[in-house]
Amino acid sequence: MAFTRATGKHRARSRMTRRGANMAKVATLTAAGVIGTLGSPALAADAEAAVAQDAAPAAAPAPVIVIDGSLAATIDAQADAQHLAARKAEAEAKAEAKRKAEAKRKAEARAKEAREAEERAARAAERKRLASFQLPVAGSPVTTGYRTGGALWSSGSHSGVDFRAASGTSVVAVGAGTVVEAGWGGAYGNNVVIRMNDGTFTQYGHLSSIGVSVGQSVTPGARIGLSGSTGNSTGPHLHFEARTTAEYGSDIDPVAYLRAHGVGV
Repeated sequence: MAFTRATGKHRARSRMTRRGANMAKVATLTAAGVIGTLGSPALAADAEAAVAQDAAPAAAPAPVIVIDGSLAATIDAQADAQHLAARKAEAEAKAEAKRKAEAKRKAEARAKEAREAEERAARAAERKRLASFQLPVAGSPVTTGYRTGGALWSSGSHSGVDFRAASGTSVVAVGAGTVVEAGWGGAYGNNVVIRMNDGTFTQYGHLSSIGVSVGQSVTPGARIGLSGSTGNSTGPHLHFEARTTAEYGSDIDPVAYLRAHGVGV
């Protein structure tokens, strides 16, 4: 006895019809963000099982991962935070490098200022030293004064002053200048004449030896020779003169001259 399938509304849907309907459902669920979402794993699994059942002979489709809005916002926020942190670190590194460079520049400027100040102080001290005056024989008193009269001097009076000095005592330049005479000076014996930097002249007579030469520059306190008793002399001493020129007869008061230059006599 043969059976036939009933027709009309009770007719069952064909396999192809069912498969198409299931695929439509899956597409709808996927578009709505249901299948593959992290928030609805059970529903996604049911939908995938339905698709697998209708399409058993074919390979299962690759799973679709959908990131919902809140997770995407979290990732974006983390990325923004990392970018902001990187920019902040870069800015801080640049600021630190700039600070170090500025500190180095200031330190170098201070060091330069200190060197320049030291150099200025040294130059000032040297100028002061070169402008200073002192006694031709350290700590020695005057034994014969200026313009003292007597037969010992051809002019009738003393043209300078005598400082007590044993033979061989160091004789120094009273100030800075240039040697214009160094040798035998007749009645002065071995003598040295110096043109001082202020334009005046000083003479040192009766030396036992001479330690400078013509044209040589001398500074205050530089040794120019040793005291003695050469020339017209009655014993070891230093004859000292101050002059307006290098020639005899232009003498001025040596004590007043030294005192005017700050030397106590």
